Amino acid sequence: MERLRVSDLAYIRLQAPDLDKAEEFLVDFGLVRAERTRDRLYMRGSDAAPFLHVTHRGEPRFLGTGWYAPGGDALKAATALPSATGIETVDELGGGQRVRLTDPDGFKVELVQGQHRVEPLAVEETLLNFGWAGLRRAGTEQRFPRRPSRVKRIAHYVLTTPQVVRAIAWYREALGLVCSDDIYVDDKANIVGSFNRCDRGADYVDHHVFFCRTGPLAGLNHISFEVQDIDDVMLGHEHLVAKGYRHMWGVGRHYLGSQIFDYWCDPWGRVHEHWTDSDRLNHTEPPRLRTREEAFKVQWGPRAPAIFHSYATP
Repeated sequence: MERLRVSDLAYIRLQAPDLDKAEEFLVDFGLVRAERTRDRLYMRGSDAAPFLHVTHRGEPRFLGTGWYAPGGDALKAATALPSATGIETVDELGGGQRVRLTDPDGFKVELVQGQHRVEPLAVEETLLNFGWAGLRRAGTEQRFPRRPSRVKRIAHYVLTTPQVVRAIAWYREALGLVCSDDIYVDDKANIVGSFNRCDRGADYVDHHVFFCRTGPLAGLNHISFEVQDIDDVMLGHEHLVAKGYRHMWGVGRHYLGSQIFDYWCDPWGRVHEHWTDSDRLNHTEPPRLRTREEAFKVQWGPRAPAIFHSYATP
């Protein structure tokens, strides 16, 4: 049977004791409520996914992630993986079918297929006068209302683990992810992190959908969401500052992946990233091996605070 290759990240599941507080932060971050029950909160972006972010009621925890399995026999292939459940009908927003796995650190990985798409939310385009398009909004002034960012989609997440090589191997084998950049310290065999992307053949995808890095505790380092453009990043930054949320890092431009980024903590310390403008790669791009210093530098903006490199919320 053909090996499973996920097509994209679908959603993340967290747990929090206060759904009102969780929703307030996520709306300020730029997500939109899709559905809320007594014990779950589903949030969406402006693209067609029914939800991107699920908060379950309970003590603060990172529960796991959902991934899109392509059509055909992908779910059947997934049932042969160690720790896999059988194929289930999904009884929640979006519907479809699902197979559930457990990664080496005990976090849940859900493979979903047949989820219903929804109508995208209307978002007006920002017209900019620059470069070869210097008259795109000739005669029109540019004025932005104060508002949150407008999240489009979930893009990637970062897992911290003390067993980094084992975790990288598991995600590549189970989900069919491929290496964009492996990170080493001193000896090239001493891998301390890895940026991985989806394998969609000739189709171009984000530089990474999953980054795994070493740290003393297993947990979530951060969740990342694409926003509309750089004005969205900056408007969201000012909105979150005004609301008094804890800022982790930014605004800057990464070296690997090239995203313009900004990182914020929710009320329980889980880091949520806004970004825009990612590098996009396909199967013609070979894997790279990078030093830690090269991998974690920025093209402009502040360097990451020391806490960020080993940050993990269980």
